[in-house]
Amino acid sequence: MNIILIGFMGSGKSAVGQKLAERLSMQFLDTDPLIEKTEKMMIPDIFEKKGEKYFRDLETEVVKTLQDYDNFVVATGGGMILRDENVTMLKRLGPLILLWVDEETVFKRLEQTNNRPLLRRDLLEQRKPAYEKAADFKIDTTALSVDQVVEEIVKWIKK
Repeated sequence: MNIILIGFMGSGKSAVGQKLAERLSMQFLDTDPLIEKTEKMMIPDIFEKKGEKYFRDLETEVVKTLQDYDNFVVATGGGMILRDENVTMLKRLGPLILLWVDEETVFKRLEQTNNRPLLRRDLLEQRKPAYEKAADFKIDTTALSVDQVVEEIVKWIKK
């Protein structure tokens, strides 16, 4: 079994994913750094030079390569669930856990970074229905520490 973390940028997918994998003796994989390594380019550069569609195609290719993976916690890019085919393939891998965060907290967490190509205030609310439709379980991470989020996920998985 795998555990798939979905959610907006800044929701804590990478930090939670690493801790969760450690806690459950699983391996951790973050799809964005994998894409950057494959393309030998940072994500903002991919968006700028090749466009969003090209990037979304790369995400789909990554999901296809994950189909034989087992015992992984996977942190997905914030827009991974925008394509139904990605959601379908991800659900074959394991439960999709939505790490939700409110808008104010997202912008507070991300204000120091400039490597977020699609950091727009309207995007979070725009994507909310897609996140909620895809999710098997949802956790609001706004006021929780990484450890608290990990414990909530562990409790849910053990049910």
